[in-house]
Amino acid sequence: MSKQIFLCAINNILSGTCAEDCKFCTQSVRYHANIERYNYKDIAQIVQEAKQAKAHGALGYCLVTAGKGLDDKKVDFVARASHAIKREVKNLNLIACNGTANKDQLQYLKEHGIDSYNHNLETSERYYAEICTTHAWAERYETCENVKSTGLALCSGGIFGMGETEEDREALLTSIASLSPESTPLNFYHPNDALPIKTRNIQLHQAITIIQKARKLLGEKSLLMVAGGRELLFDTQEHLMFEAGANAMVIGNYLTTQGCDASDDKQMLATLGYEVATTCDTQ
Repeated sequence: MSKQIFLCAINNILSGTCAEDCKFCTQSVRYHANIERYNYKDIAQIVQEAKQAKAHGALGYCLVTAGKGLDDKKVDFVARASHAIKREVKNLNLIACNGTANKDQLQYLKEHGIDSYNHNLETSERYYAEICTTHAWAERYETCENVKSTGLALCSGGIFGMGETEEDREALLTSIASLSPESTPLNFYHPNDALPIKTRNIQLHQAITIIQKARKLLGEKSLLMVAGGRELLFDTQEHLMFEAGANAMVIGNYLTTQGCDASDDKQMLATLGYEVATTCDTQ
């Protein structure tokens, strides 16, 4: 495995306004989680935060909106935010994460500066009906196929520890691999008292096994990212996730939970003997 680690930052540009019933998500209005909720951020603020992410070494910058999927207003806003960022921040891979999307919407985002689209499968097709009833897993998979068809890079992964079985985890990884994504974020469930899923059923050794299996299925050239929940499972043992095959991670805060300070993460990488990647080339 390369000694370079790729860094990505995410920005919740529309928070806590989702009407879906995903049992793992604090952004659903159904569960009244104690999170910050707001409509569209000011684009100037988004650009400033992109500059900060770039200064911390992020190569990827993800624009996330709460809600099931794209509509005309979201498409326009994400496109304008993307254009503004690209005008002021160079060599930053822009990722949109805006839920289900059709080909025309994705093509529009691509034409306005988006490089990659993130849409996670979340869990296996079998288990998805247990954690979400307002839309089907098949819609998620179709969106990923739409991303591929437009020529955008696909970022697709899932969440582990939501009560799924080992068979569900295997099925999820197989489904992700079938899409041949350029990057795959592996998230580990972060419980919240407001959510129906109260605990996580995953331990450190299981997370390591998941990373190892994902790397084997996805090949050596893909970006395999440890994202949400890593602070809970890998605290002070981050070397294990890299030794298992991860070569990327999220820095800074997540959508509604606090992450590690970016400078602390960079110091951790230096201590472990890793370099921060400066280009997206994994060769």
